[in-house]
Amino acid sequence: MNLDKHIWEGWTVRDFIEHLEVTFDFYKDKFKSREEVIKWCKSEQPYYKEHVPEVSNYFIEKAGL
Repeated sequence: MNLDKHIWEGWTVRDFIEHLEVTFDFYKDKFKSREEVIKWCKSEQPYYKEHVPEVSNYFIEKAGL
């Protein structure tokens, strides 16, 4: 995975992951499906509310789904 891939206006994959990481740790045990993680990532990403596969895949893997 290219963590330095530019996504939107200077934001990279790494930036989105770092922004979501702390909050994710509170919710990771509540996710029951990949789709829930994707929806959560889209809603919690700052400014850019589109699906970023690298970001959601990172958290899907971290949740063990």
